[in-house]
Amino acid sequence: MSEKSKYLLEVGTEELPYKFIPSAIKQLKEGFENFLNTNKVAFENVVVYATPRRLAVIVSGLDKESKDEEKIVKGPIKKVAYTEDGKLSPAGLGFCKKNGLREEDLYIENDYIHAKIIVKGKSIVELLKENVPQIVLKLQGSHFMRWADNEEKFSRPIRWIVSILDREEVKIKIIDKESSNVTRGHRFAQQNAIVGHPDDYVELMRNCCVIVDQDERKQRIIEKAKEEAAKIGAEPYYTDDLLEEVTFITEYPVPALCEFSSEYLRLPEELVVTVMAVHQRYFALYKDGKLTNKFITMTNYIGDEFENIKAGNVRVIKARLDDAVFFFNEDTKKPLFDYVEDLKGITFQKGMGSMYDKAQRLVKLSKNIAGELNISSPTIERTALLAKADLTTSLVFEFTELQGFIGSDYARVSNEENGVVEGIKEHYFPLNAESETAKSIEGQIVGIADKIDTIAAVFAEGKKPTGSSDPLGVRRAALGVIRTVLANNLKINLNVLINKALELLPVKADCAEEIKEFIIQRMIIFLSDKYSKNVLEACAKDPLVDIIDYLKRVEVVSKLDNPALLECANRVIRILKTNSEKAVDEKLFVENAEGMLYNEINKVEKTSDYNKYLSELIAINPAVEKFFEDVLVMDKDEKVKENRLALLTILKEKYDYLTDFSKL
Repeated sequence: MSEKSKYLLEVGTEELPYKFIPSAIKQLKEGFENFLNTNKVAFENVVVYATPRRLAVIVSGLDKESKDEEKIVKGPIKKVAYTEDGKLSPAGLGFCKKNGLREEDLYIENDYIHAKIIVKGKSIVELLKENVPQIVLKLQGSHFMRWADNEEKFSRPIRWIVSILDREEVKIKIIDKESSNVTRGHRFAQQNAIVGHPDDYVELMRNCCVIVDQDERKQRIIEKAKEEAAKIGAEPYYTDDLLEEVTFITEYPVPALCEFSSEYLRLPEELVVTVMAVHQRYFALYKDGKLTNKFITMTNYIGDEFENIKAGNVRVIKARLDDAVFFFNEDTKKPLFDYVEDLKGITFQKGMGSMYDKAQRLVKLSKNIAGELNISSPTIERTALLAKADLTTSLVFEFTELQGFIGSDYARVSNEENGVVEGIKEHYFPLNAESETAKSIEGQIVGIADKIDTIAAVFAEGKKPTGSSDPLGVRRAALGVIRTVLANNLKINLNVLINKALELLPVKADCAEEIKEFIIQRMIIFLSDKYSKNVLEACAKDPLVDIIDYLKRVEVVSKLDNPALLECANRVIRILKTNSEKAVDEKLFVENAEGMLYNEINKVEKTSDYNKYLSELIAINPAVEKFFEDVLVMDKDEKVKENRLALLTILKEKYDYLTDFSKL
C-alpha cells in the first residue's frame, strides 16, 4: 500500500468579518472535496479551521498522485476516417496523432472510430499548485474588497500563506502573496513560526496563543465564562448566536469580569441583556435567577493588564444604557395606549394599510377566535389593540429586536392588566422553530390572529414564498400558528379564520385555498419528524377545521397494524370509482352477506374516540371479507348492482371518517 500524505493550507488575513467565517469553512471543505473527487485523488478527510485572522485546511490520507484513468475517445465517422481502399485518411491519421494512438488501437462502433486511451495520473503537488488558488478565490461572501493594485477581490487583504505537503513546501500564489512554511501567531504573541509538518500545526498555533479549532475555542469560551461567573456565584447567559460571534472574533478567548451601576437594572431586563449580548457581545450574569449588574467580556488578549480593557467596556455599556434610560423615560411619559394613534404613520405592507389598520383587524380576528373558544375577551381585545403600539416608541426604534418585550414593559408601567402585559410580549412567540410558545391565552389568541393576518396579506398581494426564500416570514408565521394550537390544545377552525382574515383586508383576493394548502404542507413537514408522511397525508382531509382532532387521528392511524383491514378498505376504494348517491334498499339484497354487512356497518358510530372507532372498523372486517367472498358487486341486474355500490359507499364513508386508506 502506498504511503499516504497530509496537506496543510493556511491563508492568513486581516480580521475577517465574523459572519463570513462559518460560510467560508463550509465552502472550503466542499471546494477541496470536490477538487479531489473530480481529479480522482483518494483522501481520508478534509478539516477546516478558522479564526478571525486565518482560514486553514488540513487534508489527511492523501494519495501522492491521481489515478490513471481509462477513457473511450470517439473519432470521425468510418467513411471519413478511412479512404476507399481501407487505409486511414488524413482525418483518421490526425485523430491518432492527437491522442497518441496506433492504427491497431482503433475499433469501429456505431459506424464511428473509437479507441481506449489511458490518461496518466498527475502528481498531487502539480494538482495542488493548479487548483488551490482557484478554490480560495472562488469563496463567496458580502463586501469583498480589492487592495494595493490587485484586480482580484477577497474578504480582507491576504497577509501570508502556508502551503506544505508532509514536510515539503508546495509553492502557490494567491493574488499578491506567495506561500512559505512560516505562519504568524496571535497579534500579541510570536509572529513567525515555522510549520514543519501539518501534524504539528494545531499544537504549534496553540503555543503561539491561537486556538485554531473553532469547536475547541467555543468550548473554551463556555468553560471560561462559567469559571469566571462561578467566582461570584453566578451563571452566564448566552445564546448560540452570541457564542458563534465571540468564537469568530477571538483567537485566544480570555474572560474579563466587569461591572456597571446597579441603577440600570431598573430598565426592562430584556433590554439590558440585549444591549449586553447583541450590541456589545457580553455575557450577562444571573445570580439566583436574577440579572446582576456584572457581565463578562471575552477578550482576545494574552497580557496581564485588564484594567484598561474593563474600563473601556464599562464606559461603552454605560453609554448604551444611558441612551436606553433616556428613551425609556421619554417613552413612559405617556401611557402605551397613546401610541396606538401613531401607528397610522407606519405602513404594514404595501397595499395592506398601516399598522393601525392591522391593529384594528387583530381586534376583530382575536374577538372571533375568543368567541369560538367561548372565552371572555376584554383583555384579549385590549392586547390586540396595544400589541403593535410599541413600534412607534423611541426605544423600539433604537432596539428593533425588542418589539413586544418593550411594549409589555410599557403596558406594565401604564397599569394595564397582567394578561395584557404578558399577551403583548407573547403574541410574537414562538420567536423561532425551537423557542417557547405563548403561555397566556391573550398571547396565544392575538399571536394566531397576527400571524394569520400576515400570511393572508402576503398571499393576497401575490408574494407567497418561493424556493427557500421567505423574506416576509410567512413560513415562520404558519409554523408559529401550528405550534401554538398544538401546544395549547386549541380547538380553532383555521379555515374560518383564514376566510375572515382575507375578508378584512383592504384588497380582495381569491387565495383562501392556496393559504390553506400552504399551512397544511407546513404542518405535515413539522410533524413528519414524529409521524410517517404517508399517515400525515392520509389523515389530511380538511385538517384545519380542527388540528387537535387531526393529530388524534394521526396518532391512532400511526399504530394501525392490520393488513386485512387495509386490504378490505382499499378493495372498496378500487371498486368505487365515484360514490353512489342512491340510498340502500334492503329489499334488493340477494345474498345473506349483503344484509349482514349492512347491519354491521350500522353498528359503527362516528366518535372522536378514534381508538374505539378503529377497533369497530376492525370488528366488522370479517363481514366485509364475507361480502366479497359471496357477492359479485357488478351484477347483471342494474338495480342490484346500484344497491351494492350504495352499500359500499356508506362503508367507504365509515373508512374515510378516520383516514384515506388508499394512501397508507
